[in-house]
Amino acid sequence: MTGHSVISTVVADGPDLGLLHYAFMRRALLASVLVGITAPVVGIYLVQRRLALIGDGLGHVALTGVALGLLTGSAPTLTALVVAMVGAGAVELVRARARASADVLMAVMFYGGIAGGVLLIGLSPGGTPANLTSYLFGAITTTTASDLVVFGALSAAVLLVVGTLAPRLFVATNDEEYARASGLPVTALNTLLAVLTAATVVVSMRVVGLLLISALMIVPNAVGQVTATSFRASLVVAVAVGLVVSVSGTAASFYVDTPSGATIVLLAIAVFLAAVAFSAGRAAVHARRRHHASGHRHEHGPGCGHEALVHGDHVDYVHDGHRHAAHGAQYDEH
Repeated sequence: MTGHSVISTVVADGPDLGLLHYAFMRRALLASVLVGITAPVVGIYLVQRRLALIGDGLGHVALTGVALGLLTGSAPTLTALVVAMVGAGAVELVRARARASADVLMAVMFYGGIAGGVLLIGLSPGGTPANLTSYLFGAITTTTASDLVVFGALSAAVLLVVGTLAPRLFVATNDEEYARASGLPVTALNTLLAVLTAATVVVSMRVVGLLLISALMIVPNAVGQVTATSFRASLVVAVAVGLVVSVSGTAASFYVDTPSGATIVLLAIAVFLAAVAFSAGRAAVHARRRHHASGHRHEHGPGCGHEALVHGDHVDYVHDGHRHAAHGAQYDEH
């Protein structure tokens, strides 16, 4: 269930405070904050390693863990965490020692995770569990207080580890050969990154869903890449975008009664498209200004008809809303 479909089942006292009036929404919004911060922080290193789809692979592996938890009656969140972390570590070690290509290993994760999940679900005596969809695509009403405790602990651990090892992770994900030559434990760092990705997948599965979590790791970082000029600035932009789309998408899904995961991802994609359009427009303006400055048709000088302003050791002329200064054979704009 999502949004208004559960409102009629909630009995609450006191004044109407909107979506914050409902305990499940307060939990969902808090979970979305954790997801919005954690996913881009881990995702930026996946983008640097050109492993943008590894989150999808680990999401499918986590599906096996969820199915195992539902089958055995244990906590699906914890079984998903264990299975995803073991799978992430194993795949990374195989990649490092067998030199298998990343795309082949991701394909193995995709198919193996789905097959394992389907097999375990098929063994369930009651058939497909009714709440399985909430794990696959996210559902704002399903985050429990115990889930929130686990998600909070995992998010804190992920952010602490990334913050502590950020310089090493940056070097290892940008240039493995240089990192090895510098004496960094590249295999251990890559394995740790895979485990952190698995933890992030589990943190996000209630809000975004196992099949959509990779989008929240990658799309905000794509926005950062087209709008920022440094790694640090790109990370700040990615976290800001992730936080905004997670919280606003969760709130929107409550009001329009849509799956939270799909709503969040579509908002993130809309922000990315807007960022691409803005970046393209900015580049076109800069190119036009450079062309105008290098091929100025009008000769500025006393009596040219444009306002003259003394600027240091030279004179600027106000033209088309800009101040133009003659430097040799061209005009610079200010």
